[in-house]
Amino acid sequence: MPEVDWSDLQLFFHVASEGGLAGASSITGISAPTIGRRMLALERSMGRTLFLRSQQGYRLAADGMVLYEHVQTIRRTTADITRWHGDAFTLPIVSIAGDIWTTGFIAENTGDLRSPTDGFRLCCKQLQPGEDLTYRHGMIALFHSAPKTGNVAVRKSVDVAYAIYRAADLAFEGDLPWVSIGTEVAMSDAEKWVFRNHEQHIHTWTNAPDVLARLIAGGAGRGVLPTFVGDAIPGLMREGEPIPGLTHSLWIAANDDDRHRPEMRVVIDRLSALFKRSEDRFAGRLPTKSRPTVRSAARS
Repeated sequence: MPEVDWSDLQLFFHVASEGGLAGASSITGISAPTIGRRMLALERSMGRTLFLRSQQGYRLAADGMVLYEHVQTIRRTTADITRWHGDAFTLPIVSIAGDIWTTGFIAENTGDLRSPTDGFRLCCKQLQPGEDLTYRHGMIALFHSAPKTGNVAVRKSVDVAYAIYRAADLAFEGDLPWVSIGTEVAMSDAEKWVFRNHEQHIHTWTNAPDVLARLIAGGAGRGVLPTFVGDAIPGLMREGEPIPGLTHSLWIAANDDDRHRPEMRVVIDRLSALFKRSEDRFAGRLPTKSRPTVRSAARS
């Protein structure tokens, strides 16, 4: 038997509920003759008599009563799904925006920031250059320096360090070429460090910062990464201590009008706690036993 068309079942429901074609027509906007033909076609396709027709209208036959109960169940389930779906889009949104590295860290730890029972949705975004929170609501931004203007509430978080990394299987190689982020997209001092100090030895670069660690791990050369990124990748090893002068603090900021909203306060507090638990990783305090020795000088 062919599958029953849900639109025909909906028409059936209206005819049964209204007791005739005219009532169903006024609700659906479909002409009475058309509804009548479709009800006949539905009965033929199902091989069952659904209505007892008379001058007084349409009354449900025995099989029609059974089908009516089934359709009512389907309509209740559909209504529940619609309400459930709609509720998701009434929840407030909390956005967290940072650079490519901190955004990746947030993405890996969303379970610490939002539980299935929380009454808000979470959005991870990349912070755009010059982003201003004065007129941005529902967003928590992670800055490399504290915003000095705007209606912004700021909380100081962890220190972020940067170091030189190479592929672990190239530990005993001598001089390696450099890998860098392209100058057209490099924004921070850390992203510009290789070009400023080793431009003549750059053999590979990328305009997609998230690809940098893969290039280094793939053996393209050595490059600079945040220690909380580089130290967490098994295929990489660090060349010495963090680079002096590149360490900066991370600042958690939000529009001052937003910070007292319950969902914003919850996420800000959880975000602060998450960074606090990982502060040694961000500061590059790698345990001594985990620091490998490489043949070449780190800044040759």
